[in-house]
Amino acid sequence: MGKPVLNTVLSPRLLNLYDCADTIVVVIDVFRATSTIATALYNGAARIIPVDTVEKCIAIGAQTKGITAGERDGKIIEGLQYGNSPAEYPPEFIKGKTLVLTTTNGTKLLHMALQAGASKVVTGSFPNLSAVCNFLIAEKKNVLLGCSGWKDKFNLEDTLFAGAVINKVKEHFEIHCDSSLMAEEMYMQHQHDMLSYIRKLTHWHRLQKFGLEKDLEYCISIDVANVLPFYKNGDLVVTP
Repeated sequence: MGKPVLNTVLSPRLLNLYDCADTIVVVIDVFRATSTIATALYNGAARIIPVDTVEKCIAIGAQTKGITAGERDGKIIEGLQYGNSPAEYPPEFIKGKTLVLTTTNGTKLLHMALQAGASKVVTGSFPNLSAVCNFLIAEKKNVLLGCSGWKDKFNLEDTLFAGAVINKVKEHFEIHCDSSLMAEEMYMQHQHDMLSYIRKLTHWHRLQKFGLEKDLEYCISIDVANVLPFYKNGDLVVTP
């Protein structure tokens, strides 16, 4: 048997061009959904229920007595209790609780991957880089690194994370994918100046208007919330 295949999808709009069957999809939304998901679970959340609409978030929050949270365009949504900042979910607040989360890009892509028939869905960002890489190497299955982008447009931060994953796992996969090649080369070029580089990004300019610079710096910090959020029966939970 040959090595499993790894591909990188640079935007949710391109997902339908790839076969998700018998494939692990890594949902990547560095600024900020998948960083927040890893952080909340690392800090002891019992589970995170990702939903793709505000209405579902409010309804499921009421059913589960969970914390409702989410953002659209970087701002907390009216009618929800909390936003999409990793800093909002310290252990003393989130431990043992259910978080119901909806975001502009990441939760949407997660549901798209499930509808496309992905065999397993996990979420990844720099705070849980090693957990993602170790899982992909151990599973020995085809992988799709799914960048959430921004409203279906390409973004650099998700692509940089895909490149970081590829840089760590490439010996274990067959990679004949220009998106993956570009992602890894971009990561290698900027891995030592990430703090200065992210200040050039579109999403930095979008979110720093709301005073979220510390959030964004945290979201590129490697292995500070090193757990693997795994989608199971409607919930994101930490794999045993």
